[in-house]
Amino acid sequence: MSTLQIDTAHSNVEFAVKHLMIATVRGRFARLSGHVDFNEAFPAASTVAVTIDTASLDTREDKRDAHLRSADFFEVEKYPEITFRSSRIEGNVAGSFKLVGALTIKGNTRPVTLEVTSEGQATDPWGNLKSGYSAKGKIKRSEFGLSWNQVLEAGGVLVGDEISISIELELLHPAEAALAAGTQASGGLAS
Repeated sequence: MSTLQIDTAHSNVEFAVKHLMIATVRGRFARLSGHVDFNEAFPAASTVAVTIDTASLDTREDKRDAHLRSADFFEVEKYPEITFRSSRIEGNVAGSFKLVGALTIKGNTRPVTLEVTSEGQATDPWGNLKSGYSAKGKIKRSEFGLSWNQVLEAGGVLVGDEISISIELELLHPAEAALAAGTQASGGLAS
C-alpha cells in the first residue's frame, strides 16, 4: 500500500449549474487536499479521501460568491469543509472506472458515483512520477441542504437543482510527496 497525495497546485474541482433555466454558471473551489491509499496488489481496493475548503469557492462574481457562502447555501462558517470518502472502485483503474463513495456537504452525507478516467503517468523534469485522473459526476443540491431558490414569474426557478461536477487530479507519488513537503517549507520549486 502506498499513499499518493493530491498535488493541490495542479488539481481542481469545478461545478456548473443552470441559471434562469437558460444559461450555465460555472465555479470552482480553489483549495482542496487529500490522498489516495493505493493498493498495488488489488487496485480496486484502493481508497480516496478528499477535503474541499468551502470558503474557497469562486464563480468570478463577488456578490454571488458571498451569497453562496451564506446560510442560504454552503454556510461556510458552520460547515467549512466538503468531504468525499470512497467506498469502492468498479472497473479498471488503468482505464475508465466508477468511484463510489460518500459526499458530505453542509452536514448531509449522500452516496455519489463519479465516472473516472486515468490520464496516465508522467515523470516531471525533476524525475518525480505523477499520475493524473479526470472525474465527472452529478448531484442534486437539494439533497445536501442547498435548497434556496426563487420561482420565476414565467415559470421555472432561478437556480437549477442539478449540479455537474468536474474534477482534475494530479497525484504525487511517495517520493514526490516527501520532496513537496520539504520544498514547501523552504519556498518550493517552480511549477
